[in-house]
Amino acid sequence: MKIRSLRLPLAALAGLLVLTGCPDKKTTETADTTPPAEVKLPKAPVFSGDSAYAFTAKQVAFGPRVPNSKAHVATGDWLVAKFKGYGLKVMEQPFEAMTFDGTIIKARNIVAQFQPQAARRVAIFAHWDTRPFADNDPTKKNAPMDGASDGASAVAVALEMARVLSLQPDSLAPTVGVDFILFDAEDWGYDSGTQADLKNQLDGAGDSWCLGSQYWSKHLLPANYKAEFGVLFDMVGARGAKFSREELSREKARFAVDKIWNTAATLGYTDYFLFNDSPGITDDHVYTNQAGIPTVDIIDHLPNNPEQYFPNYHHATTDNMAIIDRNTLKAVGQTVLQVLYLD
Repeated sequence: MKIRSLRLPLAALAGLLVLTGCPDKKTTETADTTPPAEVKLPKAPVFSGDSAYAFTAKQVAFGPRVPNSKAHVATGDWLVAKFKGYGLKVMEQPFEAMTFDGTIIKARNIVAQFQPQAARRVAIFAHWDTRPFADNDPTKKNAPMDGASDGASAVAVALEMARVLSLQPDSLAPTVGVDFILFDAEDWGYDSGTQADLKNQLDGAGDSWCLGSQYWSKHLLPANYKAEFGVLFDMVGARGAKFSREELSREKARFAVDKIWNTAATLGYTDYFLFNDSPGITDDHVYTNQAGIPTVDIIDHLPNNPEQYFPNYHHATTDNMAIIDRNTLKAVGQTVLQVLYLD
C-alpha cells in the first residue's frame, strides 16, 4: 500500500526537486495536543472487530493480491460479490498501467455505494492490492508479502462498515450516502531507499505509486463524483497502531480530521488516535484531494520518530496475520462509523 517508502515530502508534491523519499521532518510541530472535552454522540451501530479480522484473514488466504496474478483476480471478484451481497450498488473500473519496472498490469478500481440516492455523500477509500516484493525486509527483500495490515485491514474495515450499514433499517440509517472506493495498483511503486539498484522507468513521467487513485481522479466514477469529505484507510490493523494528524490531511480536510480525532477521543480510543501532527506523505489521498474530495489519511506510523516513519512490518514479510489486532480494527471502524452519524 502505500506508496510507501518513507513518503515523499509535501514540497515534492509542489514540484520541488527532492533527493529523498522521507517525510518532511520540518513539519513535526504539534498543536492542540489536548483531547477535547467529551461530548454526547448520536447512537450508531456497533462495528465488529471480530468480523473485520475475519475479512482480513480471508483476503490474506487468497495469497498476495499482486496485479496480474490469479489471487488478485479472485480477491477482486470476492470483493465485488461481498458488496453486492450487502445490497450495495457496485461498479468496476478496469484500467491498464505500466509500473516503475516496466510491467504492464491489468487492474480495476471497485466502487460500492450505500444509499446511492442520497445527495450528501462521504467517501471511504482503501487500496486492495499487495506490493509484489517485501523490499523493506532485512533478509527476504524479493519475497512476496501478505499485506495483512498494508491493504487487507483497510479493505476489511470498509467491508465491515458496509455490512453493518446494510443491516440498518431506514429509521437507523445515517443521513449521508457512503461510497466505498477501493483502489488497485497502489503499492507497486519505486522506493529509492530500498531499490536504488533498480531503474525507475516512470521517472519524470509521474508518480510510480497510487496508480489506481491517479486513474480514478482523472476518470471519476461515478461521473462528476462529489463528496463532503473522504477517509482513506491504510495500514489500520496492526497491534499497537498509532494514527497522527497527517500534514496534507490537515491542510485539505482539517474539519474532517477534527471530527474523526474528537470522536475517537469521546469513544475512548486516544491510545490509537494521537493528538499530535505528523509529516505529509504520498498516499492515495494526494489524488483524491486533487479530485476535489477533502480527504483524511488514517495510517499507522511511528510517532515522533525522525529516523523511521513506518513500523518495521511495513513492506516486509512480517506484515501477516500475526500482527493483526481486533482491537485496532474496532477502534478505527467504530470511530469512522460513528462519524457518519454526526451532523
